[in-house]
Amino acid sequence: MLRKIIHIDCDCFYASIEMRDDPNLIGKPIAVAGKPNKRGVVATCNYEARAYGVHSAMPSQTAQKLCPELIFITPRFEIYRSISKQIRQIFLDYTPIIEPLSLDEAYLDVTHCQLFNNSATLIAKTIQQRIQQEIGITASAGVAPNKFIAKIASDWRKPNGLFVVTPANMEEFLVHLPVHKLHGVGKVTTNKLHHLGINTCYDLRKWSRSELLREFGSFGEKLWHLARGIDERPVQSPRRQSVSVERTFQEDVPDLSHCLTKLPELLEELNKRIARLDDSYKTGKPFVKVKFYDFTQTTLEQQGVPLSLESYQILLEQAFQRGNKPVRLLGIGTRVIDLTDMVVQLKLFN
Repeated sequence: MLRKIIHIDCDCFYASIEMRDDPNLIGKPIAVAGKPNKRGVVATCNYEARAYGVHSAMPSQTAQKLCPELIFITPRFEIYRSISKQIRQIFLDYTPIIEPLSLDEAYLDVTHCQLFNNSATLIAKTIQQRIQQEIGITASAGVAPNKFIAKIASDWRKPNGLFVVTPANMEEFLVHLPVHKLHGVGKVTTNKLHHLGINTCYDLRKWSRSELLREFGSFGEKLWHLARGIDERPVQSPRRQSVSVERTFQEDVPDLSHCLTKLPELLEELNKRIARLDDSYKTGKPFVKVKFYDFTQTTLEQQGVPLSLESYQILLEQAFQRGNKPVRLLGIGTRVIDLTDMVVQLKLFN
């Protein structure tokens, strides 16, 4: 049975929420980011800012040079997470098979949804309308027989767009598809493909499996499949593997003693997040993450110790010694054990 997959992607999610909450920002270039005079990085920006070349993951200083009128807004991640949960509740009205990719995008498998006579297109359109009416922002949607094509389709008519690739028109869609649209194909691979005369999936299909493997190694196998629209990955609801909290400091923390003073506040926030876990999880081993001023980083964890301040102090001392230099980021967390997996295993072996 062919699957019906929807990929929903909110349009410039953080920026849209900020414009929703402050209509004075509408029509102005804005970036949800750290301050440009510090170590800020753009989390997202609206389309007015993108017209100047601003994009996510760009240093705030660079963004300000490209767009001197750019308005910088401090991220409100708790708000964004809360709204993401509201959007997920909308998804759950149509299917329990949801695979979040981030706060603002997800795959939905609606193959067995009986609403709207099992029309994935109408389901996607209704979800878009509800997000706009109930949340106050827009989202784009792609509908296709698999995840790979659905994700490409959701980007086809942004913002607030809906693009459908049916089994009947999938072949026509694919042969004209530029290779840079393929999942995993970045600038370097795109340039290499173009150098080889491969600009579209039609061009790519002229190459055999062995030729692609020779040129691109194991990634050549993936290119062969993607050029033909083959993607058998199911939509999977992921289970949590860890809970953590981290802080990037505006100024480097110079030494271990100063790093240790940051732990109590981090642990307080971590405990709040652990308290929000549902009963299907239990905490496991603690870990610390240290990123030094030169962007080298290390992670250290230990089995069989409590999630106490003392445990994290010991782990931090050991992790810090691996670099012994100023620190730009500290993180602490705990691995979590998925109790539902344990139930499945017990049933299997009983």
